[in-house]
Order: sequence, then structure tokens, then C-alpha cells
Amino acid sequence: MTDREDRGTAAGLRSELLENGFSFVAGTTMAGLLAQYDALADWGRFAASWNTLGPDVYLASRGHQRRRRHAVYLAPRGGPIERSPHQPHFQSLQYNPLQGDLQRWFEPLSPATAHSGSLRAILEFSRDFFTALAPDTAAWRIELHQFRIEARAGEPGQPTPEGVHRDGVDYVLVLLIDRLNIAQGTTTIHADDGRELGHFTLTAPMDAALVDDARVFHGVTAVIPLDPGQTSHRDVLVLTYRALM
Repeated sequence: MTDREDRGTAAGLRSELLENGFSFVAGTTMAGLLAQYDALADWGRFAASWNTLGPDVYLASRGHQRRRRHAVYLAPRGGPIERSPHQPHFQSLQYNPLQGDLQRWFEPLSPATAHSGSLRAILEFSRDFFTALAPDTAAWRIELHQFRIEARAGEPGQPTPEGVHRDGVDYVLVLLIDRLNIAQGTTTIHADDGRELGHFTLTAPMDAALVDDARVFHGVTAVIPLDPGQTSHRDVLVLTYRALM
């Protein structure tokens, strides 16, 4: 078992991920890890970019509950991380029974967000973190998703409308950006046979989940407004990493 004092280091978190298939990272710990890559001086502007997301039109009548932007990056080991031309997001039905086998086009990441120092720190930290787990990987294909899940009176927001699932990649980072006037939204981790292996709730900015997508399934419970008369949302950044040999 990873010693408690080691959980604040990248090495300690990797050990936990290897042991359990997932790791919860407190926001204070993640902030320290990211600060090694950038001072995060523009975090406020970066977080505010979640106010500009477009609706997820592929959710039909439920689309108003989820807003998003999308981008793809190529990250060679040790080299510069470069944004790829805008392209659709695709998952097979095997991994997304709700919206699989569709080329889904979402609004692209804005240029200002793409050039954010905070985003660069997140991309570089997670590239280096996952490369240490897969040292033979020449490069990574990273898909970036900005998500805002909204909740209203009588209309819970569904962070994972496809249910407990895998993304069909190697590793996943889920980073909480903001949480406003909501309850619940608990992340659950499951084995192949459906057994729950763990659960936690991202509640503070930069709280994060690191997931070995090849080993475990994950899902998030619905979010509901604490005060039904006020705006409610859950903002997260999701990065998926697929190894390119």
C-alpha cells in the first residue's frame, strides 16, 4: 500500500494507480504537482472558459444538461505537445452504448484556452505521469474534453449518461474545475464483474481522478441542485490518453 506521505508525489500516485487501477488526488496535491510545470497564474481565466461551452446536441432532449468543447493533441515523449486539426470524437458501441459508432463534432477548444499556461501544465504533467507507467510509448494521442453538467429542479444532471463505462483508451485524467450549488456527483470505480472498487467525490478545484482505463470501469452519479432556484453546474476537464507505439 502506498504510504500516506508518498501520496503527494507523482511516484506515490503511480504506485497507487498500479496497485488499484485508479487514484484520487486532492486539489492541494494536484496544484503542487502542476506548479512544477507552470505557476498557474492564469487559472482564473482558464476556469472561466467553461462559461463559453456549447450544447451537446447529440444528447437530444437531454442536450441542455451538458455543454462541452473538444480538442485533440499529439504528445511525443519528451517533445513538444502539439494540437492536431479539429476532428470528431468517435467511440464504438462497445465503449459507449448510448452514442457509439457516431462521429460527434463538438465546438473546438478556444484559442485563448489552448494557449493557457494552466492547460499546458496539465497536459505536460499528465503526459509525463502516464509515460512513466508506459515507458515504451513513443507518443500519446490525447483527447481533451471540457464538460459542464447542469442541473435544475426535477432535472438531475448526468455526468456519465452512458452509465458505468470504459473510454476505450489507456489512461484517463478527470480534473474538477468548479462545482456550483450541487450535491452528489460521486465517482465510482468498478471491476470487470461490476464490483465497486472504490468511490470518491470531486469537490474542490483541481481535485482529480487518475484512471487506468484498460483495467477498470468508471461512472459518476447524477448531480442535483442544492437550491433549485439557483444556477447549478459541475465543470470538469477530461483528458484521455491512447498510446501510439
